[in-house]
Amino acid sequence: MFTIEHEFDSTLITIVDDGTLPLQEDVVINAFSECVTVEQYDARLDNVQKITLSLEQIRDLAAAMNLPEGSYTLSPSKTD
Repeated sequence: MFTIEHEFDSTLITIVDDGTLPLQEDVVINAFSECVTVEQYDARLDNVQKITLSLEQIRDLAAAMNLPEGSYTLSPSKTD
């Protein structure tokens, strides 16, 4: 299950683990015009772990989901 909310300056996506036990904490993805953050609560450390990805890294991640093992370089997009 996931939710999508459009905020003033970003789009907020929350992914809820509704699979089999043990369940993982919700993942919160916040997409801004210049970057994307991914957050998840870590119960072991009792805090939220956060990473920030550039839009180029997100583009590469999306492409990597459909490619076989290897090393790749994508051509810059027309908007770069």
